[in-house]
Amino acid sequence: MSHPTTPITMTYSLATIEHQGRPLACLEIQGRYTPLNTLKHEPALPDSVAALFDDWPQFSVALEKAARALPPAAGLAASEVRVLAPLRYPGKVLCAGANYYDHLAEMGMPGAKKEDQRLFFFMKPPRNAVVGPGATVHMPIGTQAFDWEIELAAVIGKPARNVSVTDALSYVAAYTVAIDFSARDHNRAPDTFYKLDWVAGKANDTCCPIGPRLVPASAISDPQNIGLKLWVNGELKQDGRSSQMIFSIAEQIAIASRIMTLDPGDLLLTGTPAGVGVPKQTFLKVGDQVDAEIEGIGKLSVSIQPAR
Repeated sequence: MSHPTTPITMTYSLATIEHQGRPLACLEIQGRYTPLNTLKHEPALPDSVAALFDDWPQFSVALEKAARALPPAAGLAASEVRVLAPLRYPGKVLCAGANYYDHLAEMGMPGAKKEDQRLFFFMKPPRNAVVGPGATVHMPIGTQAFDWEIELAAVIGKPARNVSVTDALSYVAAYTVAIDFSARDHNRAPDTFYKLDWVAGKANDTCCPIGPRLVPASAISDPQNIGLKLWVNGELKQDGRSSQMIFSIAEQIAIASRIMTLDPGDLLLTGTPAGVGVPKQTFLKVGDQVDAEIEGIGKLSVSIQPAR
């Protein structure tokens, strides 16, 4: 079944690259990278992507103007750089669990109704879990059930506390591709009172790759209707749309902001569609290639490395 695509009107995206041994925050335009510290603006643009969100209303205007003024072929070519995680590092990484109807069905809850569900969150450690594209993801120590989940991730652009669903999307500065890697066997604790161990299963080092870029929220007209696909070694595993979320992105932000203040630069992973490995007991191994693509944002590709 075909779906209408969501219009994308992107002048630029944001990326962080490694060039001559150091990270550089950049404007990315048509596959070329212009460091922010080379752009003339008063006040000066910050030297990290994360710092842009400290005053996103001002900096987003400056970035748009700078992008439109750049000459063709400005900046560094992709062959000259190594692409890192675009946001180094989020303040918080907050993840919505079990938030797609078809994913609930494959996990044993077919026919689930929204009114019977409660949105829940878990967290990943931002400095240790977040990595970029490439040979960056390491197997958690001792896992035999390493699984994948593609997720649309939203970057918060201004402080959000007890916001309404109606206003919630105005707090999003940008979107990116994320993969929530999980040690499913470490997640389970059937012999304990709590039954599940979210830290052991979800908070492992390198298990939250994001990227390869941040696309400004203003460029995506309807983030609630975009396609998500994930392949393992070239085999399509996940193929869904954000319209299948149980709780919308706006609802997630509103609910989370009643629990805690969402700060500029925080990252919200919004759930995954069906097609993960655990229902079929098919898991990742060292050397596997995982490609995750979201419509209008791009493809994030990582390979699985040995535990360390």
